[in-house]
Amino acid sequence: MQSLSPEYLAKLRFDALQLATLRALGEYRGKQQLLVAQSPEVLSDLRQMAVFESTESSNRVVGGVVAAHRLKSLVLKNATPQNRSEQEVAGYRDALGLIYESGEPIPFSEGTVLQLHGMLYHYMSQPGGHWKATDNDIVERHPDGSSRIRFRPVAAHVTPIAMANLIARYRLALDQHLADPLVLVPLAILDFLCIHPFPDGNGRMARLLTLQLLYHFDYAVGCFISLERIFEESNKSYYEMLEASSQGWHEAGHNIAPWLDYFWDALLRAYREFEERVGTIERGRGAKGDRVRSEILKRQLPFSISEIEEACPGISRDMVRVVLRAMKDEGLIAPNGKGRAAKWIKLGKGS
Repeated sequence: MQSLSPEYLAKLRFDALQLATLRALGEYRGKQQLLVAQSPEVLSDLRQMAVFESTESSNRVVGGVVAAHRLKSLVLKNATPQNRSEQEVAGYRDALGLIYESGEPIPFSEGTVLQLHGMLYHYMSQPGGHWKATDNDIVERHPDGSSRIRFRPVAAHVTPIAMANLIARYRLALDQHLADPLVLVPLAILDFLCIHPFPDGNGRMARLLTLQLLYHFDYAVGCFISLERIFEESNKSYYEMLEASSQGWHEAGHNIAPWLDYFWDALLRAYREFEERVGTIERGRGAKGDRVRSEILKRQLPFSISEIEEACPGISRDMVRVVLRAMKDEGLIAPNGKGRAAKWIKLGKGS
């Protein structure tokens, strides 16, 4: 497709910062491979946490609300979905499991894409696993009732051909080494979203395919840190960069730099958090995580992430978030509100 043609790829140029980012991601992959070999027990815990976070974030992005105790039961397959939100959770859980648990990376093919989409909708009344039958514009809706078309995807009647071309071009680019996999993967995701091949669920499919394709090249951080959550937390930028890079896509006149920069930055953030989480689990008492935990346990009034960060100089915001999530899972604290103004409250005593 448009971003993966040999002609388009041949014209790509990267500045010094982008090349440095690619090198850094390659180095992180090497560290990840070492940690996977050395700390399988630690990574088992992280993998389970990533499944919970990814499933929860995926559900929130589409407007679903599932209580924490129900989410846990659904992810562990100890409950039957009772409403649409829970059906979406169960479907995403199954699709995620196929990617995470495959002994060998599953191939990027039309059959796999349709299979994953079918799994997303397995528990719902509307069928999945079929290309769209009608055109579907990407529309931005505003609170005042107004709307605008962000992008006009490929027409329904040419969608099967467009998807076949996307996959063929992707394979050819890999076989002929036309670009680094860390360039080809986000470009394939951009083209998938510009085709918008399904009547619904394209965003969730794009994020599942991101995990699948990165896994092929052992950029497996998404198995241990939820890329879904990272995309959700930067939701505004996610859509802005997609829109910026899709302008002129039909004529192959688009600029993929905004989307690549966003995608790589999200991946870097995941790897940094991965390192910190492994360190938190492995180092035990006296580690940075315990400094954060101690500071939180001293609080009597509602507190923000910024307040904890200020009280713990030298500790990153990502580490503060890691500890907050762990203490939330332990039932020690709970969020009080949403967004940047959200506070946290202490629920019980800890040591």
